[in-house]
Amino acid sequence: MSQIIWIARHANRLDFVNPDWFMTAEKPYDPPLSDDGMVQAKQLAKRLKGEKISQIFASPFLRTVQTANAVAEVLDLPIKLETGLSEWLNPEWMSEEPEKLSMIALAALFPRIDNGYTSHIAAQYPETHEKVRQRSGQTARCLAAECWPDDILLVAHGASVLGAAMGLVGDIAKTEVKATLCSLVKVVRQESEWLLELKGDISHLTTIEEVVRFV
Repeated sequence: MSQIIWIARHANRLDFVNPDWFMTAEKPYDPPLSDDGMVQAKQLAKRLKGEKISQIFASPFLRTVQTANAVAEVLDLPIKLETGLSEWLNPEWMSEEPEKLSMIALAALFPRIDNGYTSHIAAQYPETHEKVRQRSGQTARCLAAECWPDDILLVAHGASVLGAAMGLVGDIAKTEVKATLCSLVKVVRQESEWLLELKGDISHLTTIEEVVRFV
């Protein structure tokens, strides 16, 4: 038997398109998708439409939930919010622990969120680079084992996409995976071995970023 773990980075975010948004935002560390990011999310959904994904797990940040929701609508699946897939809580990027929308607020906006799901892994501010890779890798292994042999989708951030991939295939992902915006990583389990089949595919996108930003 085999299992596929799909790992997607969220689509383009509003503060990448409009940096001034950060200055007046109520929750500056939790930006939504930009207009072109919404288009990218729909293109990701179209790419995954024919795949046999049975469960979707997403970081609880707004941009990842929006990206996951686009796929969930097409695949007619619920969304399970997993803190272990969260953004890298880097004190150099964030002056304090990022404030996000509450679970209640997210569930009101996105009815596909599974309110009965409980996260497996915590993300605690502040984090080192090593820490985010450790917890996202642990999350990927935990979810893969729990869902075996079903194929699943993880929607995360640049650093946690890389960490999740490293948690499955090891350090090879550190040099091979390119987690550009709305890119797709595919890891396949054949018996006890994990194989990296897609390393950050963006062939489903009509517009792509020129520089990879792990933000």
